[in-house]
Amino acid sequence: MGMAAAGGGGAGGRRRGRRRGGKAPMSEINVTPLVDVMLVLLIVFMVAAPLMTVGVPIDLPQTQARQMNTEQQPITVSVTPDGAVFVGEDPSSLETLVEQVTAVAANGTEDRIYVRGDMTADYGSVMRVMGVLSAAGFARIGLITEQEQAR
Repeated sequence: MGMAAAGGGGAGGRRRGRRRGGKAPMSEINVTPLVDVMLVLLIVFMVAAPLMTVGVPIDLPQTQARQMNTEQQPITVSVTPDGAVFVGEDPSSLETLVEQVTAVAANGTEDRIYVRGDMTADYGSVMRVMGVLSAAGFARIGLITEQEQAR
């Protein structure tokens, strides 16, 4: 009666164009190792980034707010529990704060400024620092907190 073709007809089911005696070279790029390396690097930088913060020891308050994405390194102003002000790691005062921040700011008043206020610092001290910066024309001022740990 009828006969079924098992291999699609032709030379016993072989594909055409294949070299004799071996496999054809693979022309596809395996991106899995690249993705693995990139994920490991991402994790390394995520762990190392908090360790590279400003060296003024401050006990930051904890919140549930998510981390902000930034394109460039922000200017960091720290307020210690006794009310001392630091621009980066350099000591400052309210009188010289605007001069020091302006000297560090690459884009003038368009730079982002992060204020790190210690959890036990006087609320008024932190607000005075923010007020002085705002009066000088800096509009992109943010407060830094630590991510709240799950209980």
